Amino acid sequence: MGEDLPIPRKLWEHPDPKSTEMYRFKTSLEKKLGKTFKDYDALYDWSVENRSDFWRFTFQYFPLVYSGTVPNPVVDESAPMDTIPRWFTGVKMNFAENVLFSGDKNGRKVPTAAKADNKIACTQVREGSFLEPIQQFTWKDLRQRVGRLSQAMKARGVKKGDRIAIVASTSIDTLTVFLACTTLGGLFSSSSTDMGVKGILDRLRQIKPTFLFMDDWAVYNGKKVDLRPKMKDIMAGMSGVTEFQGIVAQVRLQHSPADISSVPQAQTWSDFLSTAKSDALEFEPTDFSDPFLVVYSSGTTGQPKCIVHGIGGVILNGLKELTLHRSIGPESVQLQYTTTGWIMYMASVQALLCGGRMVMYDGSPFLPDNTTFLKLLAHEKVTHLGTSPRYLQTLQANKIVPKKVADLSNLKVVSSTGMVLSEQLFEWFYDEGFPPSVQIDNISGGTDLVGCFGTGVPLLPVYSGGCQGRSLGTPVKVYDQTVEGGKGVEVEDGVPGELVSYAAFPTMPITFMGENGPKRYFDSYFARFEHVWTHGDFIMIHPVTKQVMFLGRSDGVLNPSGVRFGSAEIYSIIESKFAEQISDSICIGQRRPTDSDERVILFLLMKPGHEFTPKLVREVKEAIRKETSPRHVPRYVFETKDIPTTVNGKKVELPVKQIVSGKVIKPSGTLLNPESLDYYYAFAKDENLIDVTEIKAKL
Repeated sequence: MGEDLPIPRKLWEHPDPKSTEMYRFKTSLEKKLGKTFKDYDALYDWSVENRSDFWRFTFQYFPLVYSGTVPNPVVDESAPMDTIPRWFTGVKMNFAENVLFSGDKNGRKVPTAAKADNKIACTQVREGSFLEPIQQFTWKDLRQRVGRLSQAMKARGVKKGDRIAIVASTSIDTLTVFLACTTLGGLFSSSSTDMGVKGILDRLRQIKPTFLFMDDWAVYNGKKVDLRPKMKDIMAGMSGVTEFQGIVAQVRLQHSPADISSVPQAQTWSDFLSTAKSDALEFEPTDFSDPFLVVYSSGTTGQPKCIVHGIGGVILNGLKELTLHRSIGPESVQLQYTTTGWIMYMASVQALLCGGRMVMYDGSPFLPDNTTFLKLLAHEKVTHLGTSPRYLQTLQANKIVPKKVADLSNLKVVSSTGMVLSEQLFEWFYDEGFPPSVQIDNISGGTDLVGCFGTGVPLLPVYSGGCQGRSLGTPVKVYDQTVEGGKGVEVEDGVPGELVSYAAFPTMPITFMGENGPKRYFDSYFARFEHVWTHGDFIMIHPVTKQVMFLGRSDGVLNPSGVRFGSAEIYSIIESKFAEQISDSICIGQRRPTDSDERVILFLLMKPGHEFTPKLVREVKEAIRKETSPRHVPRYVFETKDIPTTVNGKKVELPVKQIVSGKVIKPSGTLLNPESLDYYYAFAKDENLIDVTEIKAKL
């Protein structure tokens, strides 16, 4: 079955694979083992079949700062993964120390050129790029800032295990809070300023932070928002949380700091710092598996899960992914466009582990116009850009050709994540948008693992669609999605199914916080198949290229008359064939308690100036039929005025699927536009399910 799949179009190959860190890693491992890996797949297979040896070698390959003896084995490979086995027992390492310094082969701190005092560590850019001064911070600046804030936190009683939260933009202050907190062995939690009060409180009341650091203003798309009312609402909502000591205001606009005197239990950044006696960096000894980061599920239909990650796994896997898979090194400049409420903020900070320069961008990438952000990439000589398919789609829809707008000669890799990157966008990227030398690195993993299942591989070609390969040391298989429970059934390459991980990896969460945390952890990943992590993605591995093709979330898999396919297949057709008329779409399955089968419903968001007509619906259905099969054609196509998205711009299908299937849901504060869901309730009723192609009048 899988062997009949066509080979996608080849779009890119590395001009000199032997110059990559991935190749140097491979040859170093081959020398140690006395064997040769014939290709990347053989290297991957060895890495997941010999996890202890692979991760022990990886640990010793990178310049980590640690103490203690590296055990052998580094994990009990026989332990079922749902027992959450511990890695590198006896090894101590501090997250902030590894960001701010490098280590020698014995784990001791050493001065290196990558993190020299006078080398630029990070760059702060505000919305509009050239409208406000670009600020540069050396490694010495960063270390002094972190030292002073950590001393102030210590003076206020912050200690190992305490939680520090932020609601803030991507800024030098936010980065300083993150590193100061982890210097002391604390747990860091971040949320973006555009999140609603309820969504913020759903997080904070579960983790019970000692302090909340919060921007006083938000600025986006040229609009200023006073955050003091939100501060007051948060303070009221935190009433009764005895651990919580109050808010520290971060100044977003240096020329006009907000007066926070009316906010209860709030103090300025300078007042908080006044208790520091020095800027000495004193790193709390922490174990490899000690907690340091709390991240959250989207919580689109309920309270978010508070996912706790351990120090060592995130450091080690981060170095592996950024250095080997993404080719980031000391001379790299990474700009990851992200809010602080998304896991990609962690990926942005991880560039510092490699000694690269981190560019922090705060605001809209489309101000003052759609080309300014691209010009910023040239101005800062960015080598690695992290973005989303939505951004690339916007450029394409507005007929912007990045390589003609700005000098992108320094750009080496563009990483894309957050939603499925369509084949049409892959081809636009190379045929029109970017220099042919740039590698498009389509990645997919998640908040759950602070890393990737599918990722870029510089040793392999880039083909249209999917991710180049699986991430080293991270076990991935595809299971039959129709099987429920038991041991699960693996499918052959070329057959779509459920993404699972079948053996422990170092970035598994160490626990969930909040009420019933351990049970929620088990239910989230391990309840379906015995001792196997079920991730919730519908994927296929190409039998020839070994690409990992992400077809959509498995809870949104469409299943009319037993034919299973992902919504991404429909989105790809809409984006490639109807980009001029249709702005966006959402495709879901409807099966109410009284329905004998599932039907597919497609909602279209029209572009201004274009009408939703029966003729358009016929054209859309015909395009889907031609590109896929008659079974893929939606039973109904309707117009919508809005599509629900998270504050990070990811459209969410599950709430819409539940609503049209007859459920009433309570949206969480992580939705950017929760009111958009109201529109979809009408479609749970038979009288509103009318095929516009069967009537003359437009709906």
